[in-house]
Amino acid sequence: MGREVARTLAERGDAVFLLGRDPAELARSAADLKVHHPREESAGFVVCDLEQPASFAAALDRADEALGGFDTVIVTAGMFASQEALEADTELVQRLVTVNFANTVVFCEHARKRLLARGGGRLVVFSSVAGERGRKPVAIYGASKAGLTTYLEALDHKFSAAGLAVTCVKPGFVRTEMTAGLKPPPFAGEPRKVAALVVRAMDRKQPVVYAPRMWALVMLVIRSLPRFIMRRINF
Repeated sequence: MGREVARTLAERGDAVFLLGRDPAELARSAADLKVHHPREESAGFVVCDLEQPASFAAALDRADEALGGFDTVIVTAGMFASQEALEADTELVQRLVTVNFANTVVFCEHARKRLLARGGGRLVVFSSVAGERGRKPVAIYGASKAGLTTYLEALDHKFSAAGLAVTCVKPGFVRTEMTAGLKPPPFAGEPRKVAALVVRAMDRKQPVVYAPRMWALVMLVIRSLPRFIMRRINF
């Protein structure tokens, strides 16, 4: 989804700088963005791994220098594992919760301070509908995203008056590498359409966006279900 968001921005002429953990993938994505940019503008990139917080400040400094001062930070990275795999491996639990919550918050704090220092900007972060309610199939993954969602809401409350526009993206099931091998629901999303929704929400400074939109209704129903029903269903 991150690649599609970057491509959507490049196609409309925005300058883009990529962060990611795989240098080869970053190079391929940067080359793709140059092809799709109306001015054939190159996209810079630097390695930045959510499992390595020591890389955050330097990566954002590189982006700042390349772009002449960025006004938007979009965080799409995260970690996923099935509930079964997590229940069988406590070390995997620690990795996932650390990446999805603690380290993502630390990265956002680095970005927040930079944006506020120049009068504000936009911080767009992918959380998940899995964080809306404690659910059996995503108990641990959902908990990590619930923490992230709460943090992003608090940022919006505290810093919106200072010029920071925070958008929490809550994807449902989207056909990506992360969901490969899982049975998709009837309303599964496609990365390209999700990217368009995210960019539109970013431009409008919406605090929350569900992607695909159908998930807003689905989660409204799930949030309203009493606990005794949640204990019986496997959703």
